[in-house]
Amino acid sequence: MANQLSRLDHVFAALADPTRRAIVMRLCAGEASVGELAVPFDMALPSFMKHIHVLEASGLVQSEKSGRVRTCRLSPDTLVGAEDWFQQQRAIWEARLDRFEAYVMKLKKERAAAKRPSRTTKKKGSE
Repeated sequence: MANQLSRLDHVFAALADPTRRAIVMRLCAGEASVGELAVPFDMALPSFMKHIHVLEASGLVQSEKSGRVRTCRLSPDTLVGAEDWFQQQRAIWEARLDRFEAYVMKLKKERAAAKRPSRTTKKKGSE
């Protein structure tokens, strides 16, 4: 479990950067060379490669060098782990919100009951 959380920390740290998120989004469309991936970014190739290395270290991206070209592809299994974590968090928060909603509804009913005059009060007032 601790190893999974450590891996998840690396995934979220990698995705915290907008450049790396953009790289992941581009790789969702299919594999690409580092040169192709770097085109939209205004940075030197060594700086861009640091982003690729972070993505590889987190397990989000795999790359392969063939000659002078390094090709990157997404590792979807790593994203599935992050998605599972989000689903667990969603279930926890939905349960909390459901309990909160039930509590608020209970308070509304209690307040409404407290505001209604009781039957004994009506009889005394009408005599």
